[in-house]
Order: sequence, then C-alpha cells, then structure tokens
Amino acid sequence: MNFDLLITDNDITLDVGGNPERVTDLACIAQDICHMIRDTGLLVELGGNRDAKKTAENLIKIKIQVEDDERIVPGSCQIVEVDAQPGIFNLTATAYDFGELAFKLEA
Repeated sequence: MNFDLLITDNDITLDVGGNPERVTDLACIAQDICHMIRDTGLLVELGGNRDAKKTAENLIKIKIQVEDDERIVPGSCQIVEVDAQPGIFNLTATAYDFGELAFKLEA
C-alpha cells in the first residue's frame, strides 16, 4: 500500500483530533505527481509562455517526468489543454496497481 501525509494548501492536513491525515493508493500517487510537477518549475513556464513550440516542449518534459515514476505505466500519460481555457491542462495516466488517475494542472 502506498501512503503519505495529506497535504492541502502546502500544509499537512489534520483530522478533527489534530492528527495528520493519510492519503493512500491512487490519491497518494496523484499527490506525489502534483508535487513533482510543481517542483520542476515547468508549469510556471507554461503560464507565461505564448510560444506553442515551447509549450509543447514543456508538456513533453512533464510527461517524461510523470512516466519516470515507477508506479506509472510508461506511455500512458496524456496532457491536453482544456478548450477555451488557456493555461488549464487535464493530465491522465495509468498506475500499475490502481488504474487511471486524472487531475487538472493550472499554469
């Protein structure tokens, strides 16, 4: 079982008793990937970039980073910009043990 502490707004999430909440399995993998993407700085570059070639290059770099996670099936990551919402991307990937994960990236 994969687990980690649940992070919300860059802080540990506590339950009503003041104990750290845990996140497990697919949600844990998604949280790890979100943090990894943020740490690369590539998403920030997407937000201020209007060059389609540079945007495509950064998306490829993000895909490579996601698929470098040993829990993700290589070749399964897709990142698509949401129509009529520049800077918003849907990311999907498949985890070996837990199936498909999906979340939004906001540049």
